[in-house]
Amino acid sequence: MSGPSRRVVVTGGAGFIGSHVVDALVDRGHDVTVIDSFSPAAHSGRPDYLNPHAKYVDGDMLDPGLLERELAGVDVIAHHAAIVGLGAGTLDGPLFTRTNGVGTAELLRASVRRRVPRLVLASSMVVYGEGAYRCSADGPQRPLPRRAGDLRAGRFDPTCPRCGRPLEPVAITEDDALDPRSVYAATKVHQEHLAFVAMREDGPAVTALRYHNVYGPRTPRSTLYAGVASIFRSQIAAGRPPRVFEDGEQRRDFVHVSDIAAANVRAIEREAPAIGAFNVGSGTPRTIFELATALSAALGGRAPTVTGEYRAGDVRHVFASSERADRVLALGPRVPFEDGIRELAAAPLRGAA
Repeated sequence: MSGPSRRVVVTGGAGFIGSHVVDALVDRGHDVTVIDSFSPAAHSGRPDYLNPHAKYVDGDMLDPGLLERELAGVDVIAHHAAIVGLGAGTLDGPLFTRTNGVGTAELLRASVRRRVPRLVLASSMVVYGEGAYRCSADGPQRPLPRRAGDLRAGRFDPTCPRCGRPLEPVAITEDDALDPRSVYAATKVHQEHLAFVAMREDGPAVTALRYHNVYGPRTPRSTLYAGVASIFRSQIAAGRPPRVFEDGEQRRDFVHVSDIAAANVRAIEREAPAIGAFNVGSGTPRTIFELATALSAALGGRAPTVTGEYRAGDVRHVFASSERADRVLALGPRVPFEDGIRELAAAPLRGAA
């Protein structure tokens, strides 16, 4: 272990990503407490993978008394408790805002009162909205929101807002503008803003890790919490071809959950806090069709079906430049995509979430 053992609270530590963070911290000798609501929307039952060497507290981010009790004497918070996904859009706005926004505000208030020195926030690439683009004539550009008429006609790629030429997608950096395109994305931006405001008011030093598309064992299925890799895996396991929206050429950055856990460990163990936002990705963009094809091959399933369907809250291309995280957090090599997909294919399907 690097440095002394730390007392760490992991919120949402029974979930997909949070549980891997707990395991990594326990393996490194840290004293870990998990606060998780074990909501039926997220868990069909108490997961069988919970780490026996961590302390588990059934509780909610909206319970200020519980938060203040459990944060006494804590060195670091790793905040993963959140509702994720597109859901029902604005109709789910109050639910997402209560859990992700107000819940984070309660956590921050308790952390200020208990003088917790450091917070590692699970943020997301969704804060950017569309990814970064370059026009051959006009240089870097932010595309306009995609129009329903273009999507219906199968025109999925954005064009230059100045000259109308096709745009080339490029890796997005932490300095690019935030432009959330869904209720969930807006609440993740809100979490970051709340955390950095609290830091300026003598709250904990904040490391915001902007996760890109995370996959790996324990991925949930058939809920708001299910990512595209999990959805494809469930479709293949049911004997159906994975259904690929749009034309399948959307680019994403698929990063293995163990690499996400390692980034948390780096941020927590670092002698001085790494203040700011950091992309955590694989460094190699891949298309949604590539993901579906790789999973089908690994599971011996049917070839993907490209449907042309689209969702209003989706963006076309977004993938990471992780140069800042590699330099500051020294993340090191990532799990190769092919190895990670084979592992995901062999992992048991997880229940409700």
